[in-house]
Amino acid sequence: MSRSVLVTGGNRGIGLAVARAFAEAGDRVAVTYRTGEPPAELKELGCLAVTCDVTDADAVERAFGEVEEAHGPVEVLVANAGITRDRLLMRMSEEDFTDVLDTNLTGVFRVVRQAAGEMLMARRGRIVLVSSVVGLLGSAGQANYAASKAGLVGFARSVARELGARGITCNVVAPGFVETDMTRALSEEQRAAMLDRVPLARGAHADEIAAAVQYLASEGAAYVTGAVLPVDGGLGMGH
Repeated sequence: MSRSVLVTGGNRGIGLAVARAFAEAGDRVAVTYRTGEPPAELKELGCLAVTCDVTDADAVERAFGEVEEAHGPVEVLVANAGITRDRLLMRMSEEDFTDVLDTNLTGVFRVVRQAAGEMLMARRGRIVLVSSVVGLLGSAGQANYAASKAGLVGFARSVARELGARGITCNVVAPGFVETDMTRALSEEQRAAMLDRVPLARGAHADEIAAAVQYLASEGAAYVTGAVLPVDGGLGMGH
């Protein structure tokens, strides 16, 4: 059955791969993006692209209105939008910290709260939050990012307990080192240092993260909620 799927931050990297996977499976897919122009691939896939800054509650409400008008109420929400402001602790400003938390954690609260209303009335829904292995392991220079991604775990498990009786699941995917434009820009030395810690000795492809998201949104995962699914090549095992 074709579902109304919304992927925040779906214009590149993991978000774009997730949007592609759902669209190719026949779902009605919408993505949010904050600035610039969405890639042509989204139009080719038949995806609806909506501008939205997840730090603005009014913008979130407007974006959901556009999606619902075109595709119906959101049945699958993938909260992927996020930013980084990497700094060592003693060089990190309060703005560096709060901006990352506002986008990566409070932004997720805003979109989940918006989606939950219709899901509660329908008595069904799938919510998948995209976290990071950094939220489990920590990372020097990423105290803000790690805090935001770790916060998603407690948030997801609380939502899972609140909404589970209405047939709504809420789970977390925790990617590790993913081959994206951002990681491809790293030097060979930086890449080697990161991959040396990964038991599978390679980075993930964005499509592999998308496959995990699709599983958690599927009927096959109807009895999975409050889970954290690592897709990190073994980097964070034990956490």
